[in-house]
Amino acid sequence: MTELGIGIGWRPEIADAVEELPVDWVEVVAENVCVGHLPDSLTRLRARGVTVVPHGVSLGLGGADRPDPERLAALASKAEALGAPLVTEHIAFVRAGGPLTATPRLEAGHLLPVPRTRDALDVLCENVRIAQESLPVPLALENIAALFSWPGEELSEGRFLAELVERTGVRLLIDVANLHTNHCNRGEDPARALAELPVEAIAYVHVAGGVERDGVWHDTHAHPVPAPVLDILADLAGRVAPPGVLLERDDHFPAATELAAELAAIRATVTTARRTAPRAPAPFGAAPPGPDAGGRLAARHGVGAAVLRSGRALAGGDPLHIGAGARVSGGPMPASHPAPPAATAAHGTPVPVPVPSGPVTVPSPSGPVAVLARPETASATDAPPRAVPEVGDGTRQRLGVGQAALLSALVAGTPVPEGFDVRRIRVQSRALAAKRASVVARIAPDLPRILGAGFRPAFLAYARRRPMPGSYRRDALDFVEGLLLDGRPEHRELTRWWRERAESRPPGIAERLARAGRRVFGGR
Repeated sequence: MTELGIGIGWRPEIADAVEELPVDWVEVVAENVCVGHLPDSLTRLRARGVTVVPHGVSLGLGGADRPDPERLAALASKAEALGAPLVTEHIAFVRAGGPLTATPRLEAGHLLPVPRTRDALDVLCENVRIAQESLPVPLALENIAALFSWPGEELSEGRFLAELVERTGVRLLIDVANLHTNHCNRGEDPARALAELPVEAIAYVHVAGGVERDGVWHDTHAHPVPAPVLDILADLAGRVAPPGVLLERDDHFPAATELAAELAAIRATVTTARRTAPRAPAPFGAAPPGPDAGGRLAARHGVGAAVLRSGRALAGGDPLHIGAGARVSGGPMPASHPAPPAATAAHGTPVPVPVPSGPVTVPSPSGPVAVLARPETASATDAPPRAVPEVGDGTRQRLGVGQAALLSALVAGTPVPEGFDVRRIRVQSRALAAKRASVVARIAPDLPRILGAGFRPAFLAYARRRPMPGSYRRDALDFVEGLLLDGRPEHRELTRWWRERAESRPPGIAERLARAGRRVFGGR
């Protein structure tokens, strides 16, 4: 395993500061890097021998479809251009629908959780092996944060990750901030997750900040790292020496001195944990810790989980903030594909979902490469990865149906699938719309200037009736088109903005009337 050391997520907004910080390596959002046109800051860092790792957000390996060859090729080319020792992605889905389910393809614009079921694990393992065969360097996958859980889940997060490593040999990027988030919002025990997963497979660790509001932990990547997250980092470092630890900051960037202080706290946490709590990792497959395990962690985490489980935190309030705010690009967002909610019997055991025999309907809206050999064995064992059998279309379709139905509820306003917590899904839906508004405001700053205080409510109203298209750039153009159709008083400035960016003329009066008529009579 490559020793990385202490690093920070490179973002354009803090590029100058990063060059001055005491870091051993940096991570960049792969989709925001163009091969042949690397930012000068990254070029200077590489010339100094600083390792650069591309962190992807667009493969959607947790989705029902097989990985897109073009996306894999793009990620591979960036790994080569950066001379990266590995690449990283997420265990998530971000889009659903399409030919597999015979439904419109929908975009989430965000990383959504994969159901921890055998079907989803089978699909994920096959997708990971496809990706591994296409990439020139090893792949590591990150656990994500989530507000809601899938019904009928069969595995804990730790066991899900352990089986993924055992079957594919993939490495892990463990985000301790996400473990904290899932504790607060879903009542999951971070100590148990660490005890169950193969810590020897960890490639590196993410650390990030957030904020608690109304009983919900907001994984913002825009606030200082809290003590509970450092506690989880200490617990992990006490089990295994992590090859690398990276600070993520995606918004509300502080002064360089504050970033340096956070990096120093991370380094001190790891050093102290390794010195004061050296112990061997729990045996692979060992029973999870009892209720007193990780007691210090539980005490530091406690408030939000009980509040959220009772539902009191989900009525109204500010929308949920979502982390990874800088992880966007002008191109298509990450792919992902769904798993159907598993039916459950009265006693709570999952009931097999039959493979659909015909078309399925879902509610639909109208440089050189650094040395690090590809892993041939699972990190937690000397035996080769278990063979991954080919996943049949029935399994993928079952997963796809569930993910499409869920995503349709999140972005298109269709009914929430049975078994999900309706209030949490509604909170997640508002959060996705809010994230769309924030990203569009960032990539098209003229729009908030033109519309002033009216930008956000106008965009949220648009988002409620229009699912996200294939990219945030397209989203901004569609939003402005809708404003032009509505005859906004800022029509002249909006028309000028459109003409400077679109490949066609803005809709004229006749087209506006025609489209308005189609909306009235149920079309688009």
